[in-house]
Amino acid sequence: MNALEINNVSKIYGNGKVALQDISLTVPEGSFFALLGPNGAGKSTLINILADTVNASSGNVSLLGHDLFLERAWCKRRMGVVPQEIAFDPFFSPREILKFSRGMYGEKADDHWVDELLERLELAEHAHKVTRQLSGGMRRRLLVAQALVHRPKLVILDEPTAGVDVELRKRLWDFMRELNAAGTTILLTTHYLEEAEELCDQVAIIDQGKLITSCPMKTLMGDVASSSLCLSYDEPLQLSDEDTIVLAAFSPRVHDNQLCLTLNKQGTHSDFDAVYQAAKQQLGAPVDVNIRQEDLEDVFLRLTGDPS
Repeated sequence: MNALEINNVSKIYGNGKVALQDISLTVPEGSFFALLGPNGAGKSTLINILADTVNASSGNVSLLGHDLFLERAWCKRRMGVVPQEIAFDPFFSPREILKFSRGMYGEKADDHWVDELLERLELAEHAHKVTRQLSGGMRRRLLVAQALVHRPKLVILDEPTAGVDVELRKRLWDFMRELNAAGTTILLTTHYLEEAEELCDQVAIIDQGKLITSCPMKTLMGDVASSSLCLSYDEPLQLSDEDTIVLAAFSPRVHDNQLCLTLNKQGTHSDFDAVYQAAKQQLGAPVDVNIRQEDLEDVFLRLTGDPS
């Protein structure tokens, strides 16, 4: 069974803005799924639809075989969402918030699980403070604890580590890996693409409200990622129109004094030499040459055309 099946979901706002266009994707049960896209791509809109804070204009979604739009109460008890926005009653403590949240989901008290969440998310020593006394990073971790307090089958993490330092992020991901290994499905949006590549076994990329690709991470990196020939020069580069035309077949990318040219997926030694000779003829001999395999960030930027 799939954890989530999103079928032909669109969102058009009253002012005519199209946020999502006919999105269809499947999140396998037990997967660690990355939902990626540039700013404004529609990720948060889709997550808000799943979280019942935005209504879809069309389409349907099922959670574990149940209609998300028609069986909201059933689905909400099996889903935990970590939103980007932080909103807590400033006069409640983390422990009180977690206990109250379990009750809201119709779950019996479970002090052991609440204590474990506070400990694993490094909030135990702050458990009795009121939330207005917590730092932004602490409150973000409290959002994660609140999303997990009822032991959901699906956890949706919308930029959960924004503002969280590197060491805490690492420990948070260790905890998420454990939950995933125990069977919890995790849907993650993040701008830390190196984390998504390391953590996730499935990936979908959306851009301008449209689905660009959805597949296993290994398939994306095996079939879509390519190699680049990177040539370094003594001075910063600026390609002329003629240079761009001649090298266009190799998708030239310039960063300061380095030129990177994309090679065929099944590139041979002769292909590498042909690319090198084409660049040398246009720009002269480089001072250094190396071959670089694309990572997820490279693939993401190439598929979305996002220069940021």
